[in-house]
Amino acid sequence: MSKITSVKFQCSICQDMLTDPVSTPCGHNFCKTCISQHWSTQIRCDCPLCGKVFKRRPLAMVNVLLSELIAQFRPAIKPGEVPCDICTGTKMKAVKSCEVCMVSYCQTHLEPHLTVSVLKKHLLIEPVEDLEARMCPKHQKPMEMFCVSEQTSVCVMCAVLEHRTHMVVLLSEYEEQKMELRKTEAEIQKRREKMEEIRKCQEKSKAAADREKAEGVAVLTALMESVEGALTQQKERIEEEEEARAIQAEGFLKDLEDEICELTKRSSEVQQLLHSDDSFLESFSSLKAAPPTKDWTEVSVLPSSYEETVARAVAELEETFSKKMKKLSEAELAKKQQFAVDVTFDPDTAHPYLIVSDDGKQVRFGDVTKKLPDTPERFSPCLIVSGRQSFSSGKFYFEVQVEGKTEWDIGVSKESINKKGMIILRPDKGCWTITLRNGCHYHAATALPVPLSLRFVPEKVGVFVDYEEGLVSFYDVDNAALIYSFTGCCFTDKLIPFFNPGMNDGGINTAPLIICPINQTV
Repeated sequence: MSKITSVKFQCSICQDMLTDPVSTPCGHNFCKTCISQHWSTQIRCDCPLCGKVFKRRPLAMVNVLLSELIAQFRPAIKPGEVPCDICTGTKMKAVKSCEVCMVSYCQTHLEPHLTVSVLKKHLLIEPVEDLEARMCPKHQKPMEMFCVSEQTSVCVMCAVLEHRTHMVVLLSEYEEQKMELRKTEAEIQKRREKMEEIRKCQEKSKAAADREKAEGVAVLTALMESVEGALTQQKERIEEEEEARAIQAEGFLKDLEDEICELTKRSSEVQQLLHSDDSFLESFSSLKAAPPTKDWTEVSVLPSSYEETVARAVAELEETFSKKMKKLSEAELAKKQQFAVDVTFDPDTAHPYLIVSDDGKQVRFGDVTKKLPDTPERFSPCLIVSGRQSFSSGKFYFEVQVEGKTEWDIGVSKESINKKGMIILRPDKGCWTITLRNGCHYHAATALPVPLSLRFVPEKVGVFVDYEEGLVSFYDVDNAALIYSFTGCCFTDKLIPFFNPGMNDGGINTAPLIICPINQTV
């Protein structure tokens, strides 16, 4: 308390801060008890300060205003603090206790012990409660020693007489060691709690890992089985085709061998006729007609072309993989959707050009600026609106419809982000967002913007945040596809949903951003 304040509220009789202040007719203030005692001991009723004499004892009126002011300046006793034994009314905090007087004093009432020569010889100690209980009932001396052997407080006389064979230490040292022991035990307890916390986290992590591993094994096993099945079918198909061609070739070879045999036999007969003495014409006419032969000119066995078969098998596998991967992505998104929260746009943060719907679920760019108070919470000059909700732990997820828009920013930011200047969309500036520009250019807003190549145009964007993990992920909800993830983030501030619906863009970006209810994909 300042010197001016203490003098202003000081009673001129007890020289202490006024307690239950009352005013005399001359306008001076005293403690109610002090002025009553003064008038009771005096022959005449006067003002101790100005000396004005009153014909009859005045009725001391309580000064209500002064009482309230003093109550604000008077320090209250906190739990564990020792009150002054001298103070009347509101007790002040004791700063010392006297082992001779057996009284605890506040700074004001301690003054005589610091100035009066006789009182200066008294032993002052740190303030303690119930001084009498600390006095040895046998020797009437302070019990400032502690017998470790019998675990009891003793005075100096007890230490040299009854406890002379015991281990005795100063009580202050023993209390200090006990306090140190309590601190150590508290630190041990903290570490045990931290160990238990880590064990639980470890168990959760292992359970999550086992679950993910089991799910991954199931999916990959199914994919492997699909590949093995396709491989088996491919081998069987090729073998069947090869076997059919082999049978065909064997048939051709058999027919050719039969014809060669017949033709060889006829050739032999003709040779015999040529060397016969009989008339050639008569002998030739007697030969049987030549057996019919096949025209082998167009007959061939072409090698099989398996490229088409392999391409068909690969296409079937791709389709199978695509279906299974979509199921896996849907299952992954469904896990995130379990942490859905009810997010609404906060109109108190919206730039004056932005129009927020009454239910807080839609925001769009308006044609004219509204006249709104430029509060610290309102974004300006950036066309931003934040979510009303903030998050400082755990996981949360929300979805925003972006269908029909050509420009937007969506993500989360620090709650403490500067709303009155140009906002740089970067993680080191407290923003984790993805953006759309010109209807087709998607980027992750990093220090060097990362272009995003998307197979589909997202109509609904899901935002998932794991505060402790430092993760912000964005999803194409309808296709259950991950768009981008910010990983390894260090969050120390509250996070708020962050939106920019963009300007009208010549009338082609008039569709609003809409916060949607969550419909789980699986």
